[in-house]
Amino acid sequence: MNIIRISDLSGKELEIYKNRNESQLYHINEPDPGIFIAESPNVITRALADEYEPISFLVEEHQWKEEIKEITKDYDVPVYLGSHEALLEIVGFEMARGLLCAMKRRELPSIEELCKDKRRIAVLDDVENPTNIGAIFRSAAALGMEAVILTKGSSDPLYRRAARVSMGTVFQVPWTFEKEGDYMKSLGEIGFKTVAMALREDSVSISDEKLKSEEKLAIILGNEGYGLEDETIASCDYVAKIPMTNGVDSLNVAAASAVMFWELGEQ
Repeated sequence: MNIIRISDLSGKELEIYKNRNESQLYHINEPDPGIFIAESPNVITRALADEYEPISFLVEEHQWKEEIKEITKDYDVPVYLGSHEALLEIVGFEMARGLLCAMKRRELPSIEELCKDKRRIAVLDDVENPTNIGAIFRSAAALGMEAVILTKGSSDPLYRRAARVSMGTVFQVPWTFEKEGDYMKSLGEIGFKTVAMALREDSVSISDEKLKSEEKLAIILGNEGYGLEDETIASCDYVAKIPMTNGVDSLNVAAASAVMFWELGEQ
């Protein structure tokens, strides 16, 4: 460990924590992958276990205890220590458990590479809220989804809020962004049947036996506001909905995903 006590809040080495938003960090090394900031011991431990490469750690002095020392001890990168007040001024928010880590992104796989040998996957089609992304990944990890595909309109799983809400499961469930073209076409070419989650008269129940018996199934979840485009729904092999009571017609996409994954996941 290279422990450095913060004496100058304007130091250039702290700029990635202070003066860059997440979109800027994403693009910082273009054309190479950028960086991201992971928060909390649990999230950072899972990122390191998935072999993401740390750049530096930022630690509140009163949290410099055995758990965090254990996390940082094997990495020859700077560990910046500062008071609660100093770090709050640098990052602008209360740090969960007093720990941040700047990490290098890496190249994402193609849809074909990601889905090889998988039977159950989720597709997040323009799911914009980082909190929903994190919650969906946590359900995916717990309830049998083997991979996740995101469209370009979806929030990034490595954004700090998404990764934190996921409890680090964004580093346990393989995922990628749709790079170009039509994910429906790609999934069809590698043998996946698709099921759109939508409120339609021709929907089947998520407990439909034919649906559950498909060898390879992709569950398509749509935007928080408008759901899935009609064209996307029409392209799917199935349309499904969750049976509900008391006049409630829908759930938040994160809650609905948990129900879908429980019923249709690889368990």
